[in-house]
Amino acid sequence: MEKGYGYLELNIETLLKARGISKNTICRDLNIPRSNFNRYCQGKFQRIDTNLICKLLSYLECSIDDLMTYKSE
Repeated sequence: MEKGYGYLELNIETLLKARGISKNTICRDLNIPRSNFNRYCQGKFQRIDTNLICKLLSYLECSIDDLMTYKSE
């Protein structure tokens, strides 16, 4: 059995609400498929697309610490 190393939690929805940005708007502006974006928002992702993370950081004008949080198990 592999040791649990924790997981990453993305704070996308919190940031969107704080900035008054809809999911439709950010998906359109960043050319992100809504289905993929929803998986990130719901924490149902297995791999992180670093290009997408960079797009989000730039668009939301936030730091990596604002966007994601490490949770230990």
